[in-house]
Amino acid sequence: MLRIVAIIFPIFAIVGAGYAYARVRKPDMAFANQLNMDVFVPALVFAALAGKDFDLAANWRLALGATAVVLGSGLLAWPVARLLKVPANTLLPPMMFNNSGNMGLPLLVLAFGESALPFAVVLFFVENTLHYALGTWMLDHRARLWNLWRVPVIAAAIAGLAVSLLKIELWPPLYVGIKLLGDVAIPLLLFSLGVRLTGSVSSDLRLGLVGAALCPLAGMAVAWAVVPLLGLDATQAGMLLIFGALPPAVLNYLFAEKYRQEPERVASIVMVGNVAALVFVPLALFFALPR
Repeated sequence: MLRIVAIIFPIFAIVGAGYAYARVRKPDMAFANQLNMDVFVPALVFAALAGKDFDLAANWRLALGATAVVLGSGLLAWPVARLLKVPANTLLPPMMFNNSGNMGLPLLVLAFGESALPFAVVLFFVENTLHYALGTWMLDHRARLWNLWRVPVIAAAIAGLAVSLLKIELWPPLYVGIKLLGDVAIPLLLFSLGVRLTGSVSSDLRLGLVGAALCPLAGMAVAWAVVPLLGLDATQAGMLLIFGALPPAVLNYLFAEKYRQEPERVASIVMVGNVAALVFVPLALFFALPR
């Protein structure tokens, strides 16, 4: 139990600091968030995938597992949306696309150590790519998906994978510089999440509560189901289970706002879901961490 507290405390402490600061100062995080997603997170992704410790062949099963969790969560959420008479495009994306960036990256590194960062980046890359591709298509069938490579995080991942596959030796000072830029990403992601949580959830609290439970439960159920089929080792199996337990990504609200898909209701799902992570993340850690 103390180990779980030691893992989650730094995460929720930084989120709490962001929340408290936003309640007092009401900062405009738009520029900081844009800078993070355009520079710091891509640097983090590139450094992890281009590093000497990254082995693409050892990660394809984990990537397949992440894909299964994303798609499987949507399948499990679909009948719930029908039952609640909620538009599928309102409920399904937040259930499918989780907070693998803001919360997933730091959580997995704290739980499994710095050596787990490449695995965490693989999970984040799969979820993020599916969100920009499938998530965009779900909300707008006319969206131009060929522009996907222009998303900085995805471009950085492609570049990092190319360096890894081609065995390119980066100049060490250059690699260190990129890695230092990437080190900014995780604390800023967490602080920004705290600022986001100051938003209102009054529009549909009932749907928010349903989504807060459904998202991690569906994700963990799919993860449990696919782990034996993929033959993942204990570490990767634990990481996939925690990945499944993550709350909805904040990006779901931004997409809902952009495509006018009931953004107020989606905001409730996202905000309540991230608060509920205080319950579901420790639960996932309890089952995922080696005894």
